[in-house]
Amino acid sequence: MNQPSSRSDMNLSWIRFLPQPLQPYALLSRIDRPIGSWLLFFPGMWGILLPHDIPAMTRIKLIILFAIGSVVMRSAGCVVNDIWDRDFDRQVARTQQRPIANGTISVKQALFFLFILLMIGLGILLQLNPLSWVLGASSLILVALYPGAKRVTWWPQLVLGFTFGFGAPLGYAAATGHLSWTQAALYAATIFWQIGFDTIYGYQDIEDDQRVGVKSTARWAGEAGKQFVAINYALCIFFLIITSFLNQNSLIALLALLFPIAHFTWQIMKFDLHDPKICLTLFKSNRDAGLLIALALLIGNLI
Repeated sequence: MNQPSSRSDMNLSWIRFLPQPLQPYALLSRIDRPIGSWLLFFPGMWGILLPHDIPAMTRIKLIILFAIGSVVMRSAGCVVNDIWDRDFDRQVARTQQRPIANGTISVKQALFFLFILLMIGLGILLQLNPLSWVLGASSLILVALYPGAKRVTWWPQLVLGFTFGFGAPLGYAAATGHLSWTQAALYAATIFWQIGFDTIYGYQDIEDDQRVGVKSTARWAGEAGKQFVAINYALCIFFLIITSFLNQNSLIALLALLFPIAHFTWQIMKFDLHDPKICLTLFKSNRDAGLLIALALLIGNLI
């Protein structure tokens, strides 16, 4: 009989303390690996922190809603991804024990779980304003398309950037009730940030991806991966500077961007294309990068 996870994963995860019937669904949603939820949450929080003259309690309420929504929608994205990729996942060592790939959860069961997650997400979305309803609903198109992008383009990370970064316009719209060029610049920054860190992540599986025919920016960049990631991080910072200018932030807020600049520089210096452990460590370190960018935006509102 198929097990819900590889034994090593279960031994290291708190999921083993859940009732056995729930374990495969917890693994499917990756709730024991919160980095994905963090990376989905940050653009939304940035969008909420960006505009001036928003009451503090409104910001706090929105940040809480977006935090919960990020966990739910990241889980939904994992379900969609694993349904799309179940045949590929069986051929890749790192993913072959995922619950759909190993048969622990059927596609029909996964779709029902997806429906539940989307209903929870809808309940959160309805707490926001009407513009957010439209944006939130349209984001589902990107969620559905991303897993298939790796089959047709070398740039699935660009699609991921539009998808994971969509929280930036959504958070801004939830806080202000409108969109702006300032928010558009922030969205651009999130897209290049996502391309950069997901390219690093892609180097973990580059040999398996080449064998099974999965495309990625890691495969496209090859040995020039360090330069490619550096360019994307530089473009992220460039658009954050544009965002700060358009938002009429203080010089101190602009100087606060030196912290994420230092962090990105550290990532590039440590990046080893051929060391999967380093790649995973650097990918996860983008939680710190997201917090540093959030700090710079918060300073823009306080000083």
